[in-house]
Amino acid sequence: MIRHIVLLKARSEVSDAHIEAIFADLHSLELSGILAIHSGRSESPEKIERGYLHGFTVDFADWDALAAYQAHPDHKRVGVALVAAAQGGLDGILVFDLPIP
Repeated sequence: MIRHIVLLKARSEVSDAHIEAIFADLHSLELSGILAIHSGRSESPEKIERGYLHGFTVDFADWDALAAYQAHPDHKRVGVALVAAAQGGLDGILVFDLPIP
């Protein structure tokens, strides 16, 4: 399994409701190989998010499923919305792909 982790540092004028709408679009994706999607705002008691207050994870069956997701037009649509909402565009997004045995 591959856990695709995305953190978002949103522009100050972007509302939580707008980010939730982007995440709702993400949750509507029905692509083969997606095992689970989780999203939301950080509730960390450590408070060291460094501005990355929103994020999501997508669990994929394998690397091929992740590659298919990355190439899919619905993923690209969500990606455009995320980049538009991010502080500094792509600079306001962190992506980490973690293989889970």
